[in-house]
Amino acid sequence: MGKRIAIVLFNLGGPDSPEAVQPFLFNLFFDPAIIRLPLPLRWLLARFISKRRAPIARDIYDHLGGKSPILELTENQARALEVSMGDDTDIKCFVAMRYWHPMTLQAAEQVKKFDPDSIVLLPLYPQYSSTTTGSSFKEWKRAAKFVGLNADSYGICCYPTMAGWIDAQTQLIAAQFEQVKNRDQIRLLFSAHGLPKKIIDGGDPYQFQVEKTVSAVIENLDFPVTDWAVCYQSKVGRLEWIGPSLDDEIHRAAEDGVGLIIVPIAFVSEHSETLVELDIEYSAMARQLKIPEYHRVPAVAAMPAFIDGLADMVRTALDRKVSLSSCQINGARLCPAVQGECPLKNLQAN
Repeated sequence: MGKRIAIVLFNLGGPDSPEAVQPFLFNLFFDPAIIRLPLPLRWLLARFISKRRAPIARDIYDHLGGKSPILELTENQARALEVSMGDDTDIKCFVAMRYWHPMTLQAAEQVKKFDPDSIVLLPLYPQYSSTTTGSSFKEWKRAAKFVGLNADSYGICCYPTMAGWIDAQTQLIAAQFEQVKNRDQIRLLFSAHGLPKKIIDGGDPYQFQVEKTVSAVIENLDFPVTDWAVCYQSKVGRLEWIGPSLDDEIHRAAEDGVGLIIVPIAFVSEHSETLVELDIEYSAMARQLKIPEYHRVPAVAAMPAFIDGLADMVRTALDRKVSLSSCQINGARLCPAVQGECPLKNLQAN
């Protein structure tokens, strides 16, 4: 390993005040990975959508004290990862949020001041999508070039079946099963953030990798689970999205008369989609539909198994001096390289 190592944690970000909601939404919808239209159409549409959705989003964040908790939680993960990496060298973690502060350029400036020998780019998205990890890598390359970062850089593409990620999930699910009143009438429902179907049809591996994560979790549980399903939440707009939707699955559970354990299978920390959508909105729907039980598994956050798994991937990238695709982490080629579109190419700023 180099003497000075910077680890850059990528995450979505979230508004830090009610006033930040609309500009946060604008940044989100202005991303060409999200709305795939040329300028100026993308700018006009992002402005329209962000202005229209801002009041709804502010109501959501009102439940969270007017802001997203994602920055604080990501900082906690960063500090835990520094501890897990040990004291053998000078290691510092930096947070780069895609749509709100500290944004990618701010993180790149901080890394430049740190003057590392090596940089590891670590998305906090276990499953790869062009809309998340792909977008973050592109923005990092632009920012790194702008600030003149020339250190050796290694990216981690995706880790849908990484052992520490799967172990953390199974520990949390097992703990939640202890709260279940009737195990014979319970369904395990894995919920991931949805995407427009046309993005998946265009070759994005996200849905495939979500399903691989779920299969690995089911296999790793030390008790049998036969009633489970994968679904998707947080649809926005009129496009057809991948399914089934969480709404449909909750209605199906009501028809079948079974209780639910909801597992956020693509989120590594709590934010509005878990704390408001799952804990408030869908919980209310379940009560209204008279579902006998409704439980929600927490996000993995800074669980030791997950953080230690991240540290192992960072060490592997540094020891081998290579960027890591999923086949180097999980033993199976699950990254976009299978379609010739590996996002790890040309990470160097120079």
